[in-house]
Amino acid sequence: MAQSLQNKLDHVHRLIKANPYLELLGAEAEVIEEEVIVSVFGAPHLVGNINLPALHGGVIGSLLGFAATAQVVYTNNLHASPRLVNIDIDYLRTGKPIKTFAAAKVVRQGRRVANMRAELWQAERTRTIAVARVQFLLDQ
Repeated sequence: MAQSLQNKLDHVHRLIKANPYLELLGAEAEVIEEEVIVSVFGAPHLVGNINLPALHGGVIGSLLGFAATAQVVYTNNLHASPRLVNIDIDYLRTGKPIKTFAAAKVVRQGRRVANMRAELWQAERTRTIAVARVQFLLDQ
């Protein structure tokens, strides 16, 4: 059983290694109670507005998208990324350049499509910075 969980997490880690952008962000993934939590440390190259300073919206969107991808890969034990159909992001508050977390859950999944909801937060999980609704096409 533990080996199966480790294999599923290894698939997620391979997705990070295969994506140069996620490597640039310094993305990491861990599993806590069957939930994949993706994180990045705040770094100067992730800042979009240096006057605030605030995380770049593309960084936030990428983390939300990858959190959803990682969760669907982990949940379904997929060996490759599913195909993205759509992603809608709501930016709720400014993200500071500090450690940032993202996680997703399956809202509904059929044989062909998975609907996900992803959230991004920093110090307190209850203070959500952004949310995303993500749809994936699953390979048959």
